[in-house]
Amino acid sequence: MSDHHHIEFRNVSVRYASDIALDGLDFFIRRNSIFGIVGPANSGKTTLLKCINRTIDFIPTASVDGRVTLDGQDVRAIKNVYSLRRRIGMVFPLPVGLPLSIYENVAYGPRRAGIHDKDTLDEIVERCLRQAVLWDEVKDRLHSLGTKLSGGQQQRLTLARALSLEPEVLCLDEFSIAIDPVTTMKIEDVLVGLKEKMTIILVTNLIQQAQRIADDLMFLNDSDIVELGPTREVFENPKHTLTARYLSGEMG
Repeated sequence: MSDHHHIEFRNVSVRYASDIALDGLDFFIRRNSIFGIVGPANSGKTTLLKCINRTIDFIPTASVDGRVTLDGQDVRAIKNVYSLRRRIGMVFPLPVGLPLSIYENVAYGPRRAGIHDKDTLDEIVERCLRQAVLWDEVKDRLHSLGTKLSGGQQQRLTLARALSLEPEVLCLDEFSIAIDPVTTMKIEDVLVGLKEKMTIILVTNLIQQAQRIADDLMFLNDSDIVELGPTREVFENPKHTLTARYLSGEMG
């Protein structure tokens, strides 16, 4: 395992009962990079993310074979799953906010991690809301309920919450759903800055988004990797016709 490999999948297969969701995936994700994942619906993209922070454990019918490692350590060998999930921030589409104020949504994780100093919490909340491009819209109502925000604002609040623990890996599953294009581009700029501090895995249905900010790009189709390489190469010179068809918008 190289120091540059933050996450590795070694022959990882996932089944839901008898349905194959991922079929023998072998790849690694470089540290401090943005790793883009594209592919049609039901190709296994979300399942892949769930294997990294073991939220796959919540699905009773799921069985996982092979190894997923974080810094060389098998994630299934990590006894304290809470500490694993603290290291891996996760933002799923159309989030369910905690029934707390905007402020407490973001302060929740740091408080659980033992931070109780008000100034420190204030600082974390502001930093994370700024990173999620939400601060200006909510700074005058931090104590109103997060669940009262619009869908796009709740999505950004979930991003702020994921960033509050300064994770070493940030997994984003179609974070742009319900967020307008201008705000989306601003968040993309923030993500490019954040990769100095963390590794970012970006599942996106926006091909241009992957092209703009992903360093490496994986095209998943039908539970398997069709193509994987530096984003520029994959776009300029795809090795597979299927990749070319997907990237040009011919297949959904």
